[in-house]
Amino acid sequence: MKTAIVTGASSGIGRAVATALVARGYRVLGTSRDSSTVADPVPGVDYRDLDLTDRGSIARFIHALDDLAVDVLVNNAGESQCGPLEELPMGAVQRLFQLNVFGAVELTQLLLPGMRQQRRGRIVNIGSMLASFPLAYRSSYVATKAALAGFATAARYELRPYGIEITTVEPGSIATGLSGRRTKYISSDSPYFEQFTSAIAVLDAKEAQGISADEVARTVLEAVEAEQTLPLYAVGSNAPAVFLARRLLPRRVIEAVMAKKYGVGAARTRRVP
Repeated sequence: MKTAIVTGASSGIGRAVATALVARGYRVLGTSRDSSTVADPVPGVDYRDLDLTDRGSIARFIHALDDLAVDVLVNNAGESQCGPLEELPMGAVQRLFQLNVFGAVELTQLLLPGMRQQRRGRIVNIGSMLASFPLAYRSSYVATKAALAGFATAARYELRPYGIEITTVEPGSIATGLSGRRTKYISSDSPYFEQFTSAIAVLDAKEAQGISADEVARTVLEAVEAEQTLPLYAVGSNAPAVFLARRLLPRRVIEAVMAKKYGVGAARTRRVP
């Protein structure tokens, strides 16, 4: 039986991926910051504690594997935040990078020796289409997802000779309730307040009508079971047409379309102090 690790498996995409892997016969280790508080555990998933913001927690998680052969790693755990670049607290940005990027990279590093020795492995990073199509007021989140994808895209050349495939799945809008948990950093007297409120309202509305976590999980399963993975899998938000447009149209046209859709980039309506 093959073994898969899915980080952030207690809800949303992580829960859907864990469910799909169990159904395919994998032994699944699902992680949560506190596995004892998982409200609706997936039958057949072995939940374990893992806090990716704590290097000690990562080390303890790896030690507890006790030389277990791991075939699949799905780096899914992460958080979302938004706010004008000018107003993002640096402590919050650093924490987001630790969780969304550095923790995932360190976990991957610690699992790679075993995969290399057994000459097989699949690593799937859960990114976001915002990494390919950045949106105003999402700069920190976009940067973390772009960084994670960059690690995977470059490492493909290093790992393939050892039978290890690494890729990124970029979902578009997903109806997982994430908008209600997104951390917002903006003051009521911010010069960005009106555009921020408008842009995030559009984003929230799109997410409410987005694809299901199960659809993303099917794409992850496709990447896990492919003989050779693609560098990138995009799903939702009309991904095929959108990525085709990005290849064919000038960047300024794409920016103009995004600005119009989300009501950003127009002339200021408030006087800047």
